[in-house]
Amino acid sequence: MQIQRKTLAQEVADRLIEGISNDEYAIGEKLPIESELMKIYGVGRSSIREAIKILSIQGILSVQQGVGTFVVSKNAHESLDSQMNKAQIEEVQEVRSLLDSKIAAKAAINRTEEDLETIKNYLNLRNQFAEQNLATECYQADINFHLAIAEACGNNLLKEIYKIATKHIMSSFETRHHNNTESFKISQKIHTDLFNAIENGDAEKASVIAQKIVDQIY
Repeated sequence: MQIQRKTLAQEVADRLIEGISNDEYAIGEKLPIESELMKIYGVGRSSIREAIKILSIQGILSVQQGVGTFVVSKNAHESLDSQMNKAQIEEVQEVRSLLDSKIAAKAAINRTEEDLETIKNYLNLRNQFAEQNLATECYQADINFHLAIAEACGNNLLKEIYKIATKHIMSSFETRHHNNTESFKISQKIHTDLFNAIENGDAEKASVIAQKIVDQIY
């Protein structure tokens, strides 16, 4: 296995954690402003911002817009991504079952013409690769189709949770479908129906179709 080098942002995050553990930054204390942190750690603004984002996700820092970044804990919370890495595929599928219909309904209301173009592109690629029995490409096109719908839903939190869930779908496709695309050919019509419902702004119909896709009712 190749050794992964830490990014500058992760190195800054680790040094911040060390400082917090040593009470250099106390709980409740406001961190120095970005420009000062850049001088302290010798990195650019983007690395500082990414490090703060990492520690915010872990529950160590809290960013208050217009006020500053505060230390709220010495203990990292396990990230959603990490938890899903440990989850069974059935649990990930259950998360999708809870999210897909809501996301599809919101996408039908909030989608733009650019969103529709992207969704339609992945729908067509899904069909093309399924017909050519290019399994990996087909699976990825299917994932991208659903991710594009999530991008169109207008709710960033739903979108981010869904993105994390879909990272774990490819392995389940490979296990369940054994490098075959037959079921993707069969389900192309219902995916087209979902696109049409979103394009027509029919939130109720989009929700119902999305749930059928997750439940594999074709």
